[in-house]
Amino acid sequence: MKLYYSPGACSLAPHIALREAERTFELARVDLHTHRLTDGSDYKLINPKGYVPALELDGPGGELLTEAQVVLQYIADLAPEKRLAPPQGTFARFHLMEMLAFISTELHKQFGPLFMPETPASVQERQRGKIGERFLYLQERLEAQGYLMGETFSVADCYLFVMLRWSERMGMPVQTWPNLDDYFHRVAERPSVQGALAAEGLAPASRVRRSA
Repeated sequence: MKLYYSPGACSLAPHIALREAERTFELARVDLHTHRLTDGSDYKLINPKGYVPALELDGPGGELLTEAQVVLQYIADLAPEKRLAPPQGTFARFHLMEMLAFISTELHKQFGPLFMPETPASVQERQRGKIGERFLYLQERLEAQGYLMGETFSVADCYLFVMLRWSERMGMPVQTWPNLDDYFHRVAERPSVQGALAAEGLAPASRVRRSA
């Protein structure tokens, strides 16, 4: 398998999941500004959408999967013994899909304007407010459980970890939400997370953390 990624982008979530699943894979770095791979080739010839993640599957067909929440579930199903997702067809699986959709639409997409320098300050503040409201919901959810889906680490946690890293970058320190802060650093200690951050040349979460 080959994972097309950009350092620190949402592709970090399936990168972590692949390491959790202990799958063999290759990384292919994408410049999201030029849409070029490191060898200069045009990424849009591989993924016309132009963004990451994209997971190129093994085999003669060379199937390509895109969209983080779909790629994450595919990876989870490659290694059911790792319990990164409940079995297909169970109600617990639908709850996982619900959480992945929440992260994708209510967090991931809300960050978009914050990555654009031309976004007016008033719009940026409005976006931070929306994200903060969603974090309050997750703050309460993590009050009595270790991970998003209970006491078992899942692909939803891979996804949320990336959103919390973005929060730090965008002037929304995770310490504002104590349960999320504890969760963030607990997830950061997982070998899969440390390995993915190192492979992408990113600072460990301990260095991202802000002082009180």
